[in-house]
Amino acid sequence: MIKGVVVGVGGLLGAGVLGVGGVLLHDRNLRFARGAVRVIPDHRVALPAAAPRMVIARGPDPARNVRAAVERLGGMSQFVGPADVVVIKPNIGWDRAAALGANTHPDVVSEVVRRVRGANPRRGNVSDCPVRRSRAALERSGILVAASAAGAEVIAPEDSRYHPVYVSRRLGTWDVLEPFVIATKVINVPVAKHHPLTGVTCGLKNWFGITGRLRMTLHADVQRSIAEFAALMRPTLTIVDASRVLMEHGPEGRSLDDVKPVRTVAAGTDPVALDAWATSLFPGPPPANLALAAQLGLGRLDWQALAPVELVTG
Repeated sequence: MIKGVVVGVGGLLGAGVLGVGGVLLHDRNLRFARGAVRVIPDHRVALPAAAPRMVIARGPDPARNVRAAVERLGGMSQFVGPADVVVIKPNIGWDRAAALGANTHPDVVSEVVRRVRGANPRRGNVSDCPVRRSRAALERSGILVAASAAGAEVIAPEDSRYHPVYVSRRLGTWDVLEPFVIATKVINVPVAKHHPLTGVTCGLKNWFGITGRLRMTLHADVQRSIAEFAALMRPTLTIVDASRVLMEHGPEGRSLDDVKPVRTVAAGTDPVALDAWATSLFPGPPPANLALAAQLGLGRLDWQALAPVELVTG
C-alpha cells in the first residue's frame, strides 16, 4: 500500500548543484548522497498485443477521465505490481491555483494515486521539484491535499536526498531527487500548456522537475536537453492532463482568460506520441524536442498512427 504519510514541506527549494567536473556545491536546505554515480533503469513495460497504446478520454470530470483511460489500457495492474516502488510525477512547478492550468490538476493526481494504490505496490509516492516556493506550490496547487487524501506519501525536495545521476554525454552528471532514483516504476502526469521557449510543454519537459539543480542552465539548448532528460527516465506510463489548458503566458500562468477548458485526459505508453497529441491542441508546429526524442527511440511523432481509443465519459 502507498503510505498514508505526508512528508513535511517547510522551507524554500535550495539551489544545491553538481557543478562542472562533479564539484558539489552544497546548500544547507538540501541533502546529497555521496558515492558512485547512479544509473536510472528503463521503467517501460511490455503490454499485451491487443491492448491499446493510447487512450483519450473526454468529459467534465478529470478523475473520471483518468479512471476510464487507465481501465481501457488494461488497468493499473498492467503497469504496477506488488514488488514495485512507484513514483508519480505531476507538474507542481508553480505557486498557482488549479484553475490557472500551470500545474497538473489535483483531481487528476488523486485519481492516479487511487489507481496505483489499487495495484498494491510495495511503496509509492508523489514528488516534484517546484521551480521556486516549494511549500507554496505544493499547497496552492491543491496537489498536497488531494494526493494525501487519496493515500499518497508526498515527498518534498527539502525532505529527501539527491543522488548523482549520469544523464547524457553532453549534460554529464546531475543531482536527481531520490524518489526518481530508487523507483522501479515511474508514472508521468504532466499538464499540457504553453511555454515561451518551446511553444508547448508537456510530458517530456516535465522531467526537468526531477532535479534541484539550477535548471536555467538547460535552456542554452533546451530542445536537446528535454529529449535527453526524457531518455533518462523512460516512464512506465504517461497520463496527460488537458482538463484546463493554459494556451498563453505559460508556464506560470497569469489569468483565467488564458485557460481553455479542454476537459480531456490522454494516457499511454508512448511519451512522444502523447506530447505530439498535446501539441495538436495548440496552434503551430510541434517543438523540436519531439523529433529529437523520437530519434532517441522514445516513441513516434505520428500519434494518430497508434489508433488511439477515444472515450466519452460524460
